[in-house]
Amino acid sequence: MLPCVAAALVAVLLAPAGVPAAVPCAAGIVCADHLFVDSEGAAPEQVRTLRAQGRTADAAALEKIAGQPQPEWVTGSADDVAGQVGPYLARARAAGGRPLLVGYAIPGRDCGAGYSAGGAGDAAAYELWSTAFAQAVRGSGAIVVLEPDAIPHALQGECAGDPDARYALLADATRKLAAAGAAVYLDAGHPGFTGDVAATADALRRSGVTQAAGFSLNVANFGSTAENVTYGTAISTALGGKHFVIDTSRNGAPDAADGWCNPPGRRLGEAPTLNPGIPLVDALLWIKRPGESDGDCGGDAPSAGEWYGSYALSLVTPSK
Repeated sequence: MLPCVAAALVAVLLAPAGVPAAVPCAAGIVCADHLFVDSEGAAPEQVRTLRAQGRTADAAALEKIAGQPQPEWVTGSADDVAGQVGPYLARARAAGGRPLLVGYAIPGRDCGAGYSAGGAGDAAAYELWSTAFAQAVRGSGAIVVLEPDAIPHALQGECAGDPDARYALLADATRKLAAAGAAVYLDAGHPGFTGDVAATADALRRSGVTQAAGFSLNVANFGSTAENVTYGTAISTALGGKHFVIDTSRNGAPDAADGWCNPPGRRLGEAPTLNPGIPLVDALLWIKRPGESDGDCGGDAPSAGEWYGSYALSLVTPSK
């Protein structure tokens, strides 16, 4: 049984002032002390379009999304990685910000049947992809969140195949990325996904978390920061003190109606920061890019990962 959320709030309030940013930077690499804000992508493009249409109020509202650091999601094949990652890293380098990427190509991704189904065709293809990914980020000091939902799905037995094989692929990818100087955070789901601290910690160990900077929580989910601090602290204790990051992109209204696919009533959460001032928490990040669809689950919702303009506006202007 997890401690109550109130305990997490007390822990946050009692955190010592000025807890330093703790996202590690590999030896020999100079890392920026702030996250890169990309001027490319669907949100900035939407802002520019709205301004051109004279919709200045909507453009200003969406600046709350477009003006924040968000990651590049790396989802293609090994042959696609360099072309996807290279331009993003070049923009980050030119701007002097620390890059943030999400690796999302595990075989059987989203159990092969969800809105985000896809990924590498088999283990060999994934090994090629992770090699290409590591080569692409080498020396950049990038923060990499690795494979959202892959471990929780394996723990719940939802996906076909051998969980041990999946953990081995994750461990191999973690090793390669860490050797390339990336700060890797293996995804561990959220309290409502598995809620099993011991099993999650064991799966993280088997997936190479000892070689990683830590683990990530709440990716594309809506749980409160305090709830995830409590859960992450428990996992960290089981792992001997590993740090973690929390996705706050859409957790500004954690008590809104249930639902995970473009649910109404949600709000942006705390802004991304590398200095959250919370023990064990290296960063608060917008890992899910707010305003992008969770899937074509009704209404006018587009496919997962595509820009969903009306939903984006609802995150910042609930009356829309």
